[in-house]
Amino acid sequence: MKTLQKWFDQIAGVAEGEQERLARAREIFSDEMADVSNLEIPACWRRRSRIGQR
Repeated sequence: MKTLQKWFDQIAGVAEGEQERLARAREIFSDEMADVSNLEIPACWRRRSRIGQR
């Protein structure tokens, strides 16, 4: 199957580097991301107050 994909990519003009970038992007943005549950809280509530601090 990978051979067929490689042939198609060569015919369609998809560069080898593009495949490497796509694989890297899939690795980075996979579903196994870090815990982002903290981001459900609005940013203004997560920030420390700067009023009155010196």
